[in-house]
Amino acid sequence: MLKNKLKIPDKTRKPFPDRLGSLVAGFDGRDGENGVSDAALEFGEELETIQPNGFGSDREFAEPDGGVEGECAQGEDRAARAGGGGGGEPDFWARQRPAREGSGPVSVLEVIAADEKRSDVEYEISQEEINLEKLQRIASKGLPDKGGLRATTWKLLLGYLPPSRNLWEKELSENRLKYAKLKAELLISPSEFARRKNLDFSPCELEAGSDVDGPLRRHQISQEDHPLSLGKASVWNQYFENTEVAEQIDRDLQRTHPDMKFFSGETAISRRRRAAMRNILLLFAKLNPAIRYVQGMNEVLAPIYYVFSTDPNEQNAANAEADSFSCFVRLLGDSVDHFCQQLDNSSVGILSTLSRLSDLLKTNDEELWRHLEFTTRVEPQFYAFRWITLLLTQEFSFQSILRIWDSLLGNPFGVQDMLLRVCCAMLLCMKSRLLSGDFIANLKLLQHYPDINIEHLLQVAMDLTPDTSSYRLSL
Repeated sequence: MLKNKLKIPDKTRKPFPDRLGSLVAGFDGRDGENGVSDAALEFGEELETIQPNGFGSDREFAEPDGGVEGECAQGEDRAARAGGGGGGEPDFWARQRPAREGSGPVSVLEVIAADEKRSDVEYEISQEEINLEKLQRIASKGLPDKGGLRATTWKLLLGYLPPSRNLWEKELSENRLKYAKLKAELLISPSEFARRKNLDFSPCELEAGSDVDGPLRRHQISQEDHPLSLGKASVWNQYFENTEVAEQIDRDLQRTHPDMKFFSGETAISRRRRAAMRNILLLFAKLNPAIRYVQGMNEVLAPIYYVFSTDPNEQNAANAEADSFSCFVRLLGDSVDHFCQQLDNSSVGILSTLSRLSDLLKTNDEELWRHLEFTTRVEPQFYAFRWITLLLTQEFSFQSILRIWDSLLGNPFGVQDMLLRVCCAMLLCMKSRLLSGDFIANLKLLQHYPDINIEHLLQVAMDLTPDTSSYRLSL
């Protein structure tokens, strides 16, 4: 990897790194250099919208005619909502999400099952030494929404909390303090930087500079302190560059789950939440100049920050920003190269991952694979680019995203393995509609995925046969 980029953990050892410093250059002690790689993306660069044949954003689907997806479809198909686009360009990242699922009646068996699941999680995380394998198995079947159990479990599965409970307080305190120091050092204005610098002058130096009997003296301004300096070491130049990144982040945060007041409300607490997410994304960009901020990272951060902020433990909720930053970095460590265009054609780039998805589909359903690849020529990059890069955060309702992420984080072979399984299952659950559709119909269907029974989808994903020829599971 390039210097000052995220250092990806060795995937042959474990899905997530042990220490934040192994991913973010400088979290365990930043070195003085901050050079930008020649291959660096422009900050705030938006990923290109893929628009095969230039079709618009209308969502007119054919009615389902049974088959495999008949078992998966849930409720009335969104296809009935035709019209919409009228030839305008679709927003590749900010697609309209499915409406939230209603609560609906809950059976006695479902209540009993939920209580048993809650008891299982509470028991496992109450042990002095957490059995991560058992916790992974429980998480893969879905975590309770209440009681802060999902927040604690995600932190354990991401390696932010160690398996030993007696180390939790120490680890949390150290990581939260490190985050506070990074913010104080990197997210300050040049005027504040100059003020702190002046505090380092001795009283004698300050008094000598204010001698009224002699000629007026100008303070010596270094190159890095001059507002017009274009040097890389100039705090002002860095400030103006970061202002552009911050403006891009602010625009994206305004579009993050606009249907949820948690993210989009105009109350003081909603603005504080957006400010916290802005800090996380901006700090990530400053620590990783070879990647910076890329549109869509806000969508990946949103579930983490929501879960940690709604933890009923007041101390944990108050530190949601620091905890979210650390876990966000760990999660991106498994897929950060997908955001770097210069690595698209490498073995760790997005095109390689899309190829593995194609191989996985071929292994499990060659008929559907041939129809998509050769008959209709609907290639994975036309629809799965967003699925994989944004970890499915644009395809389903928010509660469904949280459920899917339970399975992603609970997979012992890593997030990417389960992610590709879910993507493949999404294709299999739409098999009969895809086999009967042409290029345009199939592309519309996959870019605006219909409502689906999430539990069935995840079960299909778990039952897939892995492709052993070209898709090796990371241990």
